[in-house]
Amino acid sequence: MATNENLPPTVIKQLAKELKNLDETPPEGIKVVVNDDDFSTIFADIEGPSGTPYENGVFRMKLLLSHDFPHSPPKGYFLTKIFHPNIATNGEICVNTLKKDWNPSLGLRHVLLVVRCLLIEPFPESALNEQAGKMLLENYEEYARHARLYTGIHALKPSSRSKTGAITESTTALNVDQTNTVLNNGKVPLAPTALSTSTASKGTAATGLDPNVVISGPTNEPATGPGAAIQKKEAPNAAAAKSQVDKKKIDARKKSLKRL
Repeated sequence: MATNENLPPTVIKQLAKELKNLDETPPEGIKVVVNDDDFSTIFADIEGPSGTPYENGVFRMKLLLSHDFPHSPPKGYFLTKIFHPNIATNGEICVNTLKKDWNPSLGLRHVLLVVRCLLIEPFPESALNEQAGKMLLENYEEYARHARLYTGIHALKPSSRSKTGAITESTTALNVDQTNTVLNNGKVPLAPTALSTSTASKGTAATGLDPNVVISGPTNEPATGPGAAIQKKEAPNAAAAKSQVDKKKIDARKKSLKRL
């Protein structure tokens, strides 16, 4: 098993500094797993970029550093199965940065960003997975379908704190709407009906009628007289209350869709 003893002290010092920086300020969509006892194997979790078939998946990879690093490039492997032209079935990554374009001055941050960019823009001309490369060139939709299938089956699930909040908010709005619907069916007035009650009180003072008789619920005969005016005035209030609840529900769903 490789250990820090396989690397020169100067390289270990530089790697320790870079790994600390990656841990404290990770690149977007990349989380590095640091093992202080073995800098020769670097693990990272890469989130599938939005708008790609790898979206909503997290892919674990590793970089293997040889004893003459950084004069020779690290070898990259995906540990999570992925359908991609430049990633072989055994996980080996084919990208020029790790081959002919390698420069000892390039750091681990640059390498990890290049690998994530590979998920955005594959290079089928230098494919390690010939099936994926050919499919990408001839039928992108079929390629994307295969890639999404692999992502759904093999990839880890990303952290979904923001999505959970959006779903909770939407669910709360739906629950509120359902509660008001149940109360209305049971003839329990919505909150805005309090206004109608005060209106009914004024009508009682003027007419001497019992408001409970007027607002007691539906009858087979249409209401007439002063009580009918109270019922008609109450109806718009109930409609306005339902409209407000519906608007809140729609707004909550819009927020949920935007966050998703």
